[in-house]
Amino acid sequence: MEIISGFGSPQSSKQRLDGWTYLDVPSDITIDVNGRSFTLHKFPLISRCGRIRRLISECRDPSTSKLDFPNLPGGPESFELVAKFCYGINFEITTSNVAQLYCISDYLEMTEEYGKGNLTSRSKSYLDDIVIKSLEMSVDVLHQCEALLPLCEELKIVGKCVDAISSKACVEQIASSFSRLEYSNSGRLHMNKQTKDCGDWWIEDLSVLRIDMYQRVIEAMKGRGIRPESIGASLVNYTENLLKKKIILWNTSDEKLIVETIASLLPEEKLVVPMSFMFGLLRSAVMLDCAHSCRLSLERRIGSQLDMATLDDLLIPSSQNLGDTIFDVDTVHRILVIFSQQDDSEEEGSVYDSDGLQPPSQTALVKVGKLVDSYLAEIAPDGHLTLARFIAIADALPSYARVTDDGLYRAIDIYLKAHQGLSDLEKRRLCKLIDFQKLSEEASAHAAQNDRLPLQAIVQVLYIEQLRLRDSLSCSNPDDDKNHKTMSSLSPRDNYASLRRENRELKLELARMRVRLNDLEKGHAFMKRDLEKSGSQKLINSISRKFGRFSLFGRSPFTRSNSPTQGEDGRS
Repeated sequence: MEIISGFGSPQSSKQRLDGWTYLDVPSDITIDVNGRSFTLHKFPLISRCGRIRRLISECRDPSTSKLDFPNLPGGPESFELVAKFCYGINFEITTSNVAQLYCISDYLEMTEEYGKGNLTSRSKSYLDDIVIKSLEMSVDVLHQCEALLPLCEELKIVGKCVDAISSKACVEQIASSFSRLEYSNSGRLHMNKQTKDCGDWWIEDLSVLRIDMYQRVIEAMKGRGIRPESIGASLVNYTENLLKKKIILWNTSDEKLIVETIASLLPEEKLVVPMSFMFGLLRSAVMLDCAHSCRLSLERRIGSQLDMATLDDLLIPSSQNLGDTIFDVDTVHRILVIFSQQDDSEEEGSVYDSDGLQPPSQTALVKVGKLVDSYLAEIAPDGHLTLARFIAIADALPSYARVTDDGLYRAIDIYLKAHQGLSDLEKRRLCKLIDFQKLSEEASAHAAQNDRLPLQAIVQVLYIEQLRLRDSLSCSNPDDDKNHKTMSSLSPRDNYASLRRENRELKLELARMRVRLNDLEKGHAFMKRDLEKSGSQKLINSISRKFGRFSLFGRSPFTRSNSPTQGEDGRS
């Protein structure tokens, strides 16, 4: 390693160079580098620099006293070091200048052909013997290469640094893992999870790199088998550092490039980065209109672990186009579809054990079901939210994802209140989403008096409440106990199927009751009209009292034994 000679205070280029050029020999050449002039001597330069020697020899005028290098790698600062080297002035090669020296010396053809131990070989030796043996130094040099592309790429400086960083990180991680191994009391070797993992100290170092260089390093680390958790931690740290440095003075294309690159580097494994981080990337991708493949990749990753999300995560602002919803409902719907399809594919090969335990995904389904109901309640007041979009979100999950439909009922009620212009048909479509048998007593009581619901829904609620009341008053018998035990031993899917069959039977009987009710009301109306014509008001009152018990909210339509049109076998 060469040692640098000290300089005085900052002065002009000529004055600084006078401190180490030959004062007793007049200068015979001026080198202009990116607008900055160096007054020097030809001999020291041509003895080390092949390009300068060739340029001078090719000039027709042997008295040529000026050469221009408008795009010299490393600029004036690097050329000053080259000039000092040619004059025999020692200086220190460091991580902050080795890439520049390697590039400029290669450009000026400072090879062994023009002097033993020339600058190119010295720079290369420093890079190979010192830099790539240290992870930190390799990162520093790689950072310097960002301003020297594509020459640094051609000289393989970038490749050497990337390979050195990834290999050193891998070695550090392996060493850290071995240091955490210990023997248990039983003599078995295991990993001590309480000991802090010190193998990822390099994560902070990578935050100085530009996105293209950072991408090269992470891809190389993945190829060497660095733990996905470490890759995820590095991605989060790198992104947070970009925000802290307020590098978001980029233009839109730069921002899109960064978001798309970070998204492409996310590990395939689940739970290696926080859900809030992935949703943050997705929000940025939506707002910046990133590539379709980028958005779909993020949606797929999020959908595969949606049970870890929160309501705030799902509230993705839309692009705020005129007439659009406040939140991006379509993106959330696609995520829900991905989650549901994943659940179906995972459960195709699952088998319930003899104890009737729930499959592993059942807990996740229930969590997402509650999350969706909360999301529906949040977006329901939006005046631009169409009925089709609302139904699509509510119907994205299988019905067995909801243990209770209270949350769904609440969201639908909010939607009905905010969209009072819905037709009766649209209200009925909306209420078909609710399984009224899965409402709590409190929700059922509210629904029975909710004038925003269509009449058919209210009748169904009252009918179900009547059945519940009848069952609670009836005495249990051994057959009932046996059936109850049988139901308890069924798996959740089978139990759900049984409940669905009962629900269909109840709905069928409800339909029959409606038909009988309509017939009675029509007969009442005809009879009343005929009697009015005959003028027998006393008979009218008598008949009215007789049929009054069949009014809409009377007891008889909901009690099988009191139906006057019910046969002995219980059928109409």
